[in-house]
Amino acid sequence: MTDTATLAGLDPTTLGDILRVAGSDGFDRWQDQIRRSGGCADPIHLTGWTLTKDKTTGATLHHYTTETEPGGRLRIACGNRRASRCPSCAYTYAGDTYHLIRAGLAGDDSRDIPATVREHPRVFATLTAPSFGPVHNRPDHGTCRCGSTHPTDDPALGTALDPVTYDYAAAVLFNNHAGQLWQRFTTRLRRELAARAGLSQRALADVLRVSYGKVAEFQKRGAIHFHAVIRLDGADGPDSPPPSWATTSALTDAIRAAAHHTYTSVSAPAAADQPARTFRWGTQLDIRPVKAFGDGSDVTEQAVAAYVAKYATKAAETTGTLDRRIGELAELDRHGVPDHARRLIRACWDLDATYPERKLWAWAHMLGFRGHFSSKSRRYSTTLAALRQTRADYRAAQERGALGLDDREPDTVLVLADWQYAGHGHTPGESALAATIARDLQLNRETAREALQDLVLEGAAA
Repeated sequence: MTDTATLAGLDPTTLGDILRVAGSDGFDRWQDQIRRSGGCADPIHLTGWTLTKDKTTGATLHHYTTETEPGGRLRIACGNRRASRCPSCAYTYAGDTYHLIRAGLAGDDSRDIPATVREHPRVFATLTAPSFGPVHNRPDHGTCRCGSTHPTDDPALGTALDPVTYDYAAAVLFNNHAGQLWQRFTTRLRRELAARAGLSQRALADVLRVSYGKVAEFQKRGAIHFHAVIRLDGADGPDSPPPSWATTSALTDAIRAAAHHTYTSVSAPAAADQPARTFRWGTQLDIRPVKAFGDGSDVTEQAVAAYVAKYATKAAETTGTLDRRIGELAELDRHGVPDHARRLIRACWDLDATYPERKLWAWAHMLGFRGHFSSKSRRYSTTLAALRQTRADYRAAQERGALGLDDREPDTVLVLADWQYAGHGHTPGESALAATIARDLQLNRETAREALQDLVLEGAAA
């Protein structure tokens, strides 16, 4: 139940709805549904039934219908990756991303990724956007160009020193082309590696494979940049070691050359009042070897996986824009979008007719970016789909055990089902109660994690 302090801050409508929900006959079952969804902030509502029968005898083994559920509906998790939309489902998505990235660094026997992958060259690289004009910042030495020393939470950070001269059009067009620029980079990286080995690209594929997992992040100025784990494998992927010449140093050198090569660029043609533009990565390029746990380095497998997972659940809303598509410019006033983000969104609006194939207005809420926020090469690691299926299989096995069906062979059981979408979301009171459930679940997770860490430290000390 929502605590007293929280209740005191609620409006009368929400408070009244909480009392209605808590006093309903199906409240306990409603709580159970929300707990099973992880405290989802925007659950999907389903109506329907399932019927489990014995194939041989035709006997009914189990029958379920939503007619007995609160409101006649079953509520399941929405699965949204955005923390701004559903923190609970984003937590699950971040956990899957962490496992995916770490499995590609440390191995995972259950996913047929050998632990020997740790011995392969692997780096954590950050590729940034070029400058579109000076912005307020916190340089390592000295003060901002404006003469001030900005605190870390200053909303001015990342905004243009002179909005009149800042190239907002180039900023959103760069974001829009960033996915293509990444593809150009990976192609050039293979060429650079081949050149260093004295091989053709075709011959390189017979001895070496480049694997990666990456995530996009918006800087405060609204420009996209990519963090990527890049690993070298043998021709058969993580199961095979790379050739002896494929070292971490060679990989680092090849990344630097590929990032700044003239081939690694994308062009936007001149149109209407816009000049022709060529987009390349910015001069700031960070490449760090990924070390194993416990060697004293800050760039460990765990740290890198956690960093990537953190940003996999965020998007452009961190810059002050909206986390959904924008219907009209008037929405920016209603939601108090800050000036810098507003100008970037307006640039998408202004350029949409000039570059119709780029669909800039459709992606204005993402400041023009239209690529995947997290992606990986085919052989880097497992997949998010495989991780979700493992979780689904585990829950299905739990359900079979609860129904007394775990001793039956799957091919002797017939399951019939009929499901229909019936809506989504919570009433105001349900939303407040679901948030409390989500906080309780999060607290339980943190407590369990801390207890496990204490056991690990005790074991190491012993």
